[in-house]
Amino acid sequence: MTTPAVYQGMDRATLDAAYDNTRAVADSATLLADFERRSTDMRARPDARLDMRYGPAPRQRIDYFPASRPGPLLIFIHGGYWQMRAKETFSFLAAGPNAHGIHVAMIGYTLAPDTNMAGIVAEVRAGIRWLREHASAFGADVDKMVVSGWSAGGHLAAMCLDEDGICGGVAISGIFDLEPIRHCYLNEKLQLSQQDIDDFSPLTLPCVPKPLSICVGQAELLALQRQSLAFSRARHDYPGDTVLLPGHNHFSILYELSRADGALTMQVRALLR
Repeated sequence: MTTPAVYQGMDRATLDAAYDNTRAVADSATLLADFERRSTDMRARPDARLDMRYGPAPRQRIDYFPASRPGPLLIFIHGGYWQMRAKETFSFLAAGPNAHGIHVAMIGYTLAPDTNMAGIVAEVRAGIRWLREHASAFGADVDKMVVSGWSAGGHLAAMCLDEDGICGGVAISGIFDLEPIRHCYLNEKLQLSQQDIDDFSPLTLPCVPKPLSICVGQAELLALQRQSLAFSRARHDYPGDTVLLPGHNHFSILYELSRADGALTMQVRALLR
C-alpha cells in the first residue's frame, strides 16, 4: 500500500528526512561538541556580559561580547527549528566579527512548545529593541546593527529585518517558507496553523527593502538549499547577496562566521561598509 503524499508529492517519511539536518550530517554531534568547547572559552572572557535580561521568561536573556573599541553590532539568533538549542552553544561565533571591531550579541528566546511562533518572533523583536535601547552603553553603534541567524535563526533574522537600527541581515541556512514545516515531524511541537504560515513565512510576506545576504552550504539538504534560493528569487529586486558555500553542511557553515577571514564574517563586514 502506498503512503499518501503530504507535501509536493512527498509522503511524511520523505518530508521528515528532507528537513532532518542532524541525521543528514554524520558528524553533527562532533561538530556541536566542538561548538560547545569553543563557546565555553568565549564565555570565560572577562569582558563578556552574560544573561542580561530583556524580559521575565527564563530564556529571555542576551549574551554580549564587546569588541576592543566602539563599533557596529551584530545580533545573532540561534537555530534549532524553534524547539531546541540555546544561545550558549553559539558564543564562539563572536570571534570572527570581534576581530574586525564588531560587537556581538546573542539573543535567547522561549522554545516551542512552551510558546508558539508568534511568541518566538515577538520575543526576538523585544530582544533587538532592548539592544537598541541599551547596547550603546557597551560601546555599540545602535544605528549600525546587522541581524543574523542560523537555521530557524535565519528565519527569525529575516522576520526582524524591519526593526529600527537594523541596517542589513545575514540569513544562514534559513527556513523562509513554513508550509512544509507544517506537514513534517517538526510541527509536533510547533503546531503551526495556516494563519502562522501566512503571518510568518518571509517568502510570501512583503520584502523589507534592506540588504539581506542569503547564505547556504552546497552540501546541505536540498530542501534547505531550495528554501534559500526561492527566497533569493523572491527578493531579486532588493539588495543583498546570495552566497552558496561549497563543501559546507548545515553545521560546518558556521565556522565561516567564527573566523576573522570567514565568508560569513565578510558578508557582515560588507553590510556595514
